[in-house]
Amino acid sequence: MLKNQQYDLLKGLKVLDLSRLLPGPFCSMVLADYGAEILKIEAPGEGDYLRSWAPLVDGVSAFFLAVNRNKRSLTLNLKEEEGRELFKKLLLEYDVVLESFRPGVMERLGCGYQELAALKPNLIYCSISGYGQSGPQALKAGHDINYMAESGVLNTTSSREISAISGIQVADVAGGALYAVSAVLAAYVKVLKGGRGACLDISMTDGLVSMLPLLSAYHYTLGLEPGPDTTMFNGQLACYHIYRTRDGREIALGALEKKFWQNFCRVVERDDLLNGDHHDLARQDELKKELAVIFAARDADQWPTLLAGHDTCCEVLRNMTEVHADPHFQERGMFWRLPLENGGDLLQTNCAVMVDENKPTQHRAAPKLGQHTDQILNDLGYDQNTISDLRERGVI
Repeated sequence: MLKNQQYDLLKGLKVLDLSRLLPGPFCSMVLADYGAEILKIEAPGEGDYLRSWAPLVDGVSAFFLAVNRNKRSLTLNLKEEEGRELFKKLLLEYDVVLESFRPGVMERLGCGYQELAALKPNLIYCSISGYGQSGPQALKAGHDINYMAESGVLNTTSSREISAISGIQVADVAGGALYAVSAVLAAYVKVLKGGRGACLDISMTDGLVSMLPLLSAYHYTLGLEPGPDTTMFNGQLACYHIYRTRDGREIALGALEKKFWQNFCRVVERDDLLNGDHHDLARQDELKKELAVIFAARDADQWPTLLAGHDTCCEVLRNMTEVHADPHFQERGMFWRLPLENGGDLLQTNCAVMVDENKPTQHRAAPKLGQHTDQILNDLGYDQNTISDLRERGVI
């Protein structure tokens, strides 16, 4: 039974988060789940672009609510001199600056790493961008699908018919956000040991390229392009492939190792398929045809029962309803409902890491735009008249 708790692994770590959309906010959400204090700094009026993206819940994007829990929000106009001065006052009380503008934007605002590190030498400054802070493509615009294409990943997640678009933002989350989390934590260890801070350059495309060690090794060793259905991990082998069931759903077989292949063949009573090496490339078309017939003989819901307890590495492709209802994920605390102000709630996905056999179960909903502005400025010594004046002049 999960305890009602919050993680305190990063208690004391304070982050100024200027990022928007998905990569930066996902990164700061993970840090917040671990116990860090996150102050989300947003432009007055509009704020994070993600706030307005449909579908909306109480007038706010469900996407925004999904990746901005456990944060506070301050509206601040960094294009105004007074806004930049206020930001630099805040900086002295924080450990990390997280930003996701195009390279050069923060420098033009007078808030680049060199300027800020001069004020706070142990500052951890983390920039997340599509192509990194340097290189010939640094200033090029892009989104997840573009980074997936340029890194070569899309070319390997495809079939012979058409390349596939990933249903999740792999570049944004795995190539950007999670690399940023690990880099921030590594830099924080350095600071805690008495070292200087660090300037972290996170390229989402570099992140994807770094995930290609097996495919790069394949290409370098054999001189072959790892395109559709050409490697053991993207459809070349019959034992590591996707098939249709009788009711039109799909099932993923991952029986790479001999023992898993043997187990599968015996469960479906096809010992004849055990003759020869199941990795033999000359056999793959024949095996795929045989397996297509085997899987098409049963409906999707019959396969888990048939294969249960046999170690076959074979799973039906699930939809979201099935994932949310799965007893394993429920016991692991992967989903929970966050109460909203109108009395409703929003399903949230939880932190992937368990600590002392528990996951964080106490959370605050994503903040309203500028919800904590007055409180934060009061803490900095600004009186209410000054705050009102700053608001009227568009500084906050």
